[in-house]
Amino acid sequence: MTQILLAAADRSRLANLPPAMESTGATISWADSGDQALAAIANNAVDLVVVDENLGDMDGLSFTKRLVAANPLINCALVSPLSKEDYHEATEGLGLLMQLPPNPEPADGMRLMDHLNRILGLAPKVGR
Repeated sequence: MTQILLAAADRSRLANLPPAMESTGATISWADSGDQALAAIANNAVDLVVVDENLGDMDGLSFTKRLVAANPLINCALVSPLSKEDYHEATEGLGLLMQLPPNPEPADGMRLMDHLNRILGLAPKVGR
């Protein structure tokens, strides 16, 4: 089962993601701050971290930099209003899985899960 941690100071900003993610068999947990998310990751196996742009104690980009420094192989998606070009420049070298728009919709969650499952080797094989 895929373990997903959603990190946001305001859970309502990511509220559309859990139903879509859980429909693929994922288990969701929440962190309400960057420090809480880092502690959760240190103490639990997590397949994906979805980070809002505001975590209360730090912004999402600062959090992802700390996360990747501590665990460079973790799958992480960041909510960001930046253009694709600005996002690429701001996150270059971090190896983030995907950019999500502010207040992502269920379709964004499904797209993210499809991408994650392909990386984890859980996607259905074409032609089988």
